[in-house]
Amino acid sequence: MNKEPKLLKEPREGVPEVIDTLEAYKEYCNLLAAGSGPLAADAERASGFRYGHEDWLIQFKRKGAGIGLLDPIALGKLGVDWHEFNEAVGDAPWIIHDSMQDLPGFFDIGLRPRALFDTEIAAKLLGRKRFGLSSVTEYYLGLTLAKEHSAADWSYRPLPRDWRNYAALDVELLIELEEVMSSELKKQGKLLWANQEFAHLLSKGAQKKAPHPNPWLRISHISVLMHDKIGLMIAKELWQKRDELARQYDIAPTLLLSDSAIIEAGKRKPSNSREFRSIRILNERVRIHTGGEQDKMFERYAPIQRKIKSNVWKVVIEDAISRAKSGEVAIVSKIDDSSSKYGNYNDSGDTGDFGDAQESQAAPRSMKYWREHHPKRYELLQNVKQSLIKIAEDTHTPTEIIIKPQIIRNLCWQDNIEHIDVKEFLVEQGARTWQSDLIAESVTRAIM
Repeated sequence: MNKEPKLLKEPREGVPEVIDTLEAYKEYCNLLAAGSGPLAADAERASGFRYGHEDWLIQFKRKGAGIGLLDPIALGKLGVDWHEFNEAVGDAPWIIHDSMQDLPGFFDIGLRPRALFDTEIAAKLLGRKRFGLSSVTEYYLGLTLAKEHSAADWSYRPLPRDWRNYAALDVELLIELEEVMSSELKKQGKLLWANQEFAHLLSKGAQKKAPHPNPWLRISHISVLMHDKIGLMIAKELWQKRDELARQYDIAPTLLLSDSAIIEAGKRKPSNSREFRSIRILNERVRIHTGGEQDKMFERYAPIQRKIKSNVWKVVIEDAISRAKSGEVAIVSKIDDSSSKYGNYNDSGDTGDFGDAQESQAAPRSMKYWREHHPKRYELLQNVKQSLIKIAEDTHTPTEIIIKPQIIRNLCWQDNIEHIDVKEFLVEQGARTWQSDLIAESVTRAIM
């Protein structure tokens, strides 16, 4: 673990071709069925380029079968039977790094993992501060990965060899990594914890995610318009038009109109052609300059971008201003703290997925609000946090891994807290059994 890491530039058995025919797919399924042990898995999407979030490449590795790079879009068009893949793998655990990124996509197309080992979650449980895949393989295996195409447009075909190499490396070391990390988890007495987390993630990954009730609130920095009725209406209408066009042309919405342009329009509220033209960001094609290979990828979408004339945004803005002034359409006039649960205003420092707090009962995240308006609850929260810090030190586990901070905030926000069964409350809030068993007694003492 402490040796100078070696750079792994390519998979040991070479860079495989993409499997995009039913014949090649069936052949790989046969290899998987004849193989043994767990299945390493990963997926690549075209986020930032295409409208959707579907997988454009899925990667696997199993002992005896080698690495397979599958094109799920091409295979889907050919009528692939994913049940054949599921049967070939059987009950073998799937090893995935950051499984919540990939499990929903796997389940969407019909893949059905029956067991899971998440190497990122394992790294967090083991107290690692850096838990990206390359950092984890470097620490546990003494190998670092050549990673150069993480933000590539994976919908591009044919996939260049360098991209296939990158994708293959994502699964090359996962089997060895799982062996080492399982041993370390067992040594630290955390294997049971890990298994409960993996089972939870597998169940969660299979569930359809509920749509956001107001997706336009995810616009970056929308909070600057929170007290501006007309500005919010402009932002909402621009987001909706952008989303409609992006879906129509299968292009990432931000390649048609940036979030910053929407916010600028909401702040300045151009009411005539001259004012609209003065906002350059609304009149220019979105260009993303990274100074590298990505620039060429983004330029492939320039023809679509040119189809959307700036006058489209001008008409939307004028209509939004008119409707807001007339009061024809009700508009969110205040973005309260509860909106932060959707990700735009989260200043809590919550990380990971260790306990899913019930947001319907969510306590405020702002510690300033606690201190100024609820000092007794704030003092209680600090007492509980101190008890958690002690547990974290004793178990060599970060506090945010031991329990999700929002669950603790929710607990300390309750009336008559001294009458609450802490263990029962934690479980109701989404804590795993290992978490409630570990902290319930100490937390109970802290709130008495």
